[in-house]
Amino acid sequence: MDIESLQLLALALPATTEDIKWDDHLCFSVGEKMFLLTSPSQLPITACFKVSEDDFEDLCSRDEGFGQAPHFAKRKWILVADIALLSKKDWQYYLQLSYDSVVAKLTKKLRKELGV
Repeated sequence: MDIESLQLLALALPATTEDIKWDDHLCFSVGEKMFLLTSPSQLPITACFKVSEDDFEDLCSRDEGFGQAPHFAKRKWILVADIALLSKKDWQYYLQLSYDSVVAKLTKKLRKELGV
């Protein structure tokens, strides 16, 4: 997986926006709430995303390359040390999960406005 492919997967989700935060982090949001944070200026490229409680435990227990995202761990965000560690299929799954968890917390009015 490369950053361009990951970007296309994220932008394929309805009402997704992208912007730069903290000088060099490419962020993907829905309703102005982040669901994916990447660092394309670092090599290897890292990423953080929200997961379920079970996925959080599973990913954190992997040997290398996965862990609790700094400043976001209490909200069940995972840090992937290299985006190439996950397959396209895995990225689709985790991005959808992260996106859905963020959308679920948006107000009904905002979800209707966004069409999600």
